[in-house]
Amino acid sequence: MHLLPTLLVAGLLCVAAPTIQQAFQPPSAAPHARRLLVLGHAGSGFFTPINPFNALPPSSLGGIQRALARGADGVEVDIQLSQDSIPVLYHDQTLASMTDGTGCVSQLSAAALTRLHYRGGWPYDWLQHEQPIALETLLATLAKRRSYPHLHLDLHELDECAPDGAGYARSPALVRALIRALKQYNVPREKVLILTNRVETLRLFRAQLPAAALALEITEDFDQGLPVAVAEHLQGVVIRKDVATPERVTKAQQAGLQVVIFGGRSGKTLDRLLACHPDAIEVDNLEGLLTKLGRPTSEEERLPATADADVDDESEAEVEAEAKHQID
Repeated sequence: MHLLPTLLVAGLLCVAAPTIQQAFQPPSAAPHARRLLVLGHAGSGFFTPINPFNALPPSSLGGIQRALARGADGVEVDIQLSQDSIPVLYHDQTLASMTDGTGCVSQLSAAALTRLHYRGGWPYDWLQHEQPIALETLLATLAKRRSYPHLHLDLHELDECAPDGAGYARSPALVRALIRALKQYNVPREKVLILTNRVETLRLFRAQLPAAALALEITEDFDQGLPVAVAEHLQGVVIRKDVATPERVTKAQQAGLQVVIFGGRSGKTLDRLLACHPDAIEVDNLEGLLTKLGRPTSEEERLPATADADVDDESEAEVEAEAKHQID
């Protein structure tokens, strides 16, 4: 009759295990043994005409809900700071590029920002009526779900409307505001990854929220960025799809880092990213990736599968060039 105490001890050990392991499997596990974390990149991606067609703006509430409804483990969203120091979801540097507003996020209050309307042009605006939202709105929405999704918070810190030399002056305020929001809504820390390309900001998070999972975004020079991530004792690196190779992913994992790749639409590109064996992919073609992984989606009316569309990397680049808003 020693079975019950044994089970109780085992249960306590599971509860006490490092929570970051709930977000990622350890890098030491064989690639085929790790369960790939699949996240919608900026929700359901960017305005794109094909492969797949997407009429929802990046980091919009509709795009986020669509990705989760289609079976994503979570979403990556872009965070900026409003004039009144409230974190809001918005991708681009200027408001005119994607809304009916002007200037920068930093020049309007959160209330004013959330009254704007996204504009993607024809045919997207026939099908979407989204407005920017505050991070609080997203967190309140996610808190109502039975299972909290994984949430990657991509900090867009550069303020193009700031005076010369002050483009990152509000980064400390963004850190403080983000920490307040995460605490206020009791966001499970094991479900959150905070990422930016600025080491200084990651250090602020480490000092003010030591338990946070942090990652360095690397979009170009992997060989320069990886040693920085290791030296800063970060949890991971987030790399652009064009930077990802099996060798680089393995090198980062062997250094004790989790590897997240962002981007990917065509079947050929998705195959290449899967062959890298990352820990997570923030993908633009969610249904295509889930289909390749043999995972079901929960959407009732599925669009035609595009995972095996005959679009190579060069064609995909052309599609991205035609799309109004690109991954930065």
